Amino acid sequence: MFPESSNNQYKGAIAAAWFLGVLGLFSLAPGAIHYLMPDGGAGVIAHLDMGERAPLIIGVFAWMGATQIAYGLAQLAVALRYRALTPLFLTLALIERSLGAVAAWITKGGVSGHHPPENYGVLVALPLIVGFLALSLTPRRR
Repeated sequence: MFPESSNNQYKGAIAAAWFLGVLGLFSLAPGAIHYLMPDGGAGVIAHLDMGERAPLIIGVFAWMGATQIAYGLAQLAVALRYRALTPLFLTLALIERSLGAVAAWITKGGVSGHHPPENYGVLVALPLIVGFLALSLTPRRR
């Protein structure tokens, strides 16, 4: 199931791979919350008024948690064993967080004015991802 490690083929900064590992942990933690908490964190953490649609919202949060857990495990696998894929996975993280920021602040959440904690976290994560993506693409000096 796990092919040979590609770490010896990775030429970018090791710090970028470690940062990807941190992103993996930051995907696993909310994923576990969304999947395992009775309300998925929608009420307790995000303070959403779920009303009559609570079962639907909780189900959507659990579904999102499942994808976050899988994505976080993949990020950790790349950071620890398949580092040659670090630039690709940082690019995917950049796309994911950029789309999330646009939805949260401009198109979807910007309309409601309600911003759960992740909406603020994405603003911090985006420039960090860009910086570490650049490092992952810059060959190390020997």
